[in-house]
Amino acid sequence: MGLFDKKYCDVCGERIRFLGNRKLEDGNLCKDCESKLSPWFSDRRRSTVQDIKDQLAYREENQRRAAAFTASRTLGEGNLLAIDDEKQQFVIRRGGQSMADNPDVLALSDVTGCDIDVEHTKLEEKTKDAEGKPVSYDPPRHTHSYRFFLTVHVNNPWFDEMRFRVNRHDVEIKTGLPVEVSPAVQLLGGAIGLKVPAVRPPVSLEPDTANSEDYQKYAALAESMRRALLQLQEEEPEEAPGPAAEAGPVACPFCTAVAVPDAQGRCPYCGEKVI
Repeated sequence: MGLFDKKYCDVCGERIRFLGNRKLEDGNLCKDCESKLSPWFSDRRRSTVQDIKDQLAYREENQRRAAAFTASRTLGEGNLLAIDDEKQQFVIRRGGQSMADNPDVLALSDVTGCDIDVEHTKLEEKTKDAEGKPVSYDPPRHTHSYRFFLTVHVNNPWFDEMRFRVNRHDVEIKTGLPVEVSPAVQLLGGAIGLKVPAVRPPVSLEPDTANSEDYQKYAALAESMRRALLQLQEEEPEEAPGPAAEAGPVACPFCTAVAVPDAQGRCPYCGEKVI
């Protein structure tokens, strides 16, 4: 057969338009039939015509399950995990998808494992020298970006995992930035004869994920999704006493203020960690 010979879909029988052919192991598939396959399916080239027909039958039955699905819990933003506790089923609705889009409905008992992974990228920020050429800051400054992903391992004839992003937008943490000292702290330092600079070098060049609200928010969200899929009870957070409970008032080595540190062991005046 030549490149421009007419081709027909071996699944539905319709003529395949130019550049619309999707090769199968033993035949051809049109774009319309391909669009009805599961979005988690990725083995089309090694599938036979009969494999595709069988999956489309599964997808028709899934449409009925999707219509009867009632979410009792929904977790996430953008990509949503919805759970029907009564039927012990779940769906993962990727950004903008509704139940009318026929997302795969699986039983919670089909889940064989669940992994969280975080993609971390590091980008150096540059400034310009007197000649306008990009140069590094001293100390160097970086923007650290984090993307949280959940991979759900499942027992399903058409796919064995469902991997999706948890946070819609990257979590960004900047390092190497000089620390601004508030005018109140400078004034306080002057009152006791101590010269406090308006800015000072950063304490650490490493990203502080432990004190990033966004990082901790999405780490907790990913863990909640994982526990829901594995049907684990949510862990009750332990209320440990803060470092300030035992420390009492301390003298801050950065701004010289004498005060009780907050729950994170930071000075209430300049925000630096003192414990």
